[in-house]
Amino acid sequence: MKELLKFITCGSVDDGKSTLIGHILYDAKLLFADQEKALLLDSKVGSRGGEIDYSLLLDGLTAEREQGITIDVAYRYFSTEKRSFIVADTPGHEEYTRNMAVGASFADLAIILVDASKGVLVQTRRHSRICSLMGIRQFVFAVNKMDLVSYNEEVFRRISDEIAALSKELNLENVMVIPVSATAGDNVTEKSGNMPWYGGDTVLSYIENVDIRCEDEKGFYMPVQRVCRPDYTFRGFQGQIEAGSISVKDEITVLPSGQNAIIKQILAGDKDVETASVGQPVTVTLDREIDVSRGCVIVKGTDIGVSCSFNATLLWMDDSVLREGGEYIVKLGTKKIAGKVKKILHKIDVNTGEHTAASEITKNDIVFAEILLDEEIPVDLFRNHKTLGELILIDRVSNMTSACGVVEEIIDADERGVVIEGNGIKVKTLLFDEYFYNEKSAGIDNYSGGNKRFFIGDSMPLHGMSYNYPANFDILALDSGAAISVRNGRVSDIVPISVYKYTGLPVINDKGFAIGIDSGEAAERFFSDLAELERQVVYEKWMRFETYRRIIFTGNFWGI
Repeated sequence: MKELLKFITCGSVDDGKSTLIGHILYDAKLLFADQEKALLLDSKVGSRGGEIDYSLLLDGLTAEREQGITIDVAYRYFSTEKRSFIVADTPGHEEYTRNMAVGASFADLAIILVDASKGVLVQTRRHSRICSLMGIRQFVFAVNKMDLVSYNEEVFRRISDEIAALSKELNLENVMVIPVSATAGDNVTEKSGNMPWYGGDTVLSYIENVDIRCEDEKGFYMPVQRVCRPDYTFRGFQGQIEAGSISVKDEITVLPSGQNAIIKQILAGDKDVETASVGQPVTVTLDREIDVSRGCVIVKGTDIGVSCSFNATLLWMDDSVLREGGEYIVKLGTKKIAGKVKKILHKIDVNTGEHTAASEITKNDIVFAEILLDEEIPVDLFRNHKTLGELILIDRVSNMTSACGVVEEIIDADERGVVIEGNGIKVKTLLFDEYFYNEKSAGIDNYSGGNKRFFIGDSMPLHGMSYNYPANFDILALDSGAAISVRNGRVSDIVPISVYKYTGLPVINDKGFAIGIDSGEAAERFFSDLAELERQVVYEKWMRFETYRRIIFTGNFWGI
């Protein structure tokens, strides 16, 4: 089976991206007869004096042809004797940067076109930076339109120096620079007789042979996409293996709870298998009942952790402005969770790479920001585990994608929250966070309760500005898999949640939200829902914020 290369073409407006790929398809005889005939006919009525317009093979929309630019992302599939390809031809206009980012998110390699008569432009830098942000490690800079500069070697060398400086600035890996004329076909599929001073590969020969293999990610991990329960006898967890391999009888850990289990069965489609590896979609069953739902991650032999706070580089794609405190739905792995942009750390100048202070971010800006989630989820640095380090922000009202980005730094969990310990169990809680309505951002902000430790026998602060707990209650720490008893304002016991029995006292979660359990039967229904439903559905059904908490109004939370 031929190896597949997924690549993207990008660059500034009218740099010849569509023409380059069209010429590859035409010269390599990768067109059907009717496609070739349609191309010749369309070219005769086009704007190139009857010469073949190779870009028409990619620019399929009438509006694009009329404007002479690419608007949408055009995907094409082709194959040579050496390799199969999927190419995404993306828009060059700044207005469509988000379309280009979508194309970059799937690619292994980027072909970035540079107009030989103009050199490296701002949009060239923007696209290079976005491709790097999206994890692309292989770059081809095609210096196009060499025919317009009389195939001058000095022009090519000067632009090559500019590209070398840009590559150093962005820490780009595996960079190849090729002089071409996409219209005339020089160095596209065959060596150019017009540039004898260039002895390197053509574009096609390079992408046919480039090594796209990267270092394997450490260990095994599989984000859970779906819990499969066709009947009461079967409970399987479905997802795609993102790294490593797994076998029946292996011991695994489920994040964020940290609970362990043994792999009982692996199904690849409808067939039982003993082992499955990276890239395979599988269903696994475990030897015991533990809390696993969509968004959890099954791991083995990794150092993947959980966190609710991290710093990320974001490409802002929304027409609306990003401000500190803005609330969004964060999609990371298979998990969707409420979160906010807690702090804009700096804006990244797309031209110089300089970090500048900014209070608000506009469309197509690149920003480094702190993201705060409502609860801890499995997350890792993008460079370590790609699937758990790439994210999008979704507008909570319009459901449109507002930003895409990657995790660069994880903020230590101990920097936020209160820990309760005892009997060999450690639970991090947000019981004592204060909640404020921030009039400046028109959103809810919370202020950490500090970095405190409570042990069995210690008194707890039951009253604050925005919380007021009873003297006796039980805490169900769902993510930690523990139950905590509080009696007379003191921590009296901590046990695994699997042995918890309803005591007749109020029940809250580890964030201070009341849980609507008022009987043993209700407790059974709650745990049943927890096992069968997505966590968000369980929260909406059972959790009550207002019972022991309230929101304090403030003009500017961050100024407190």
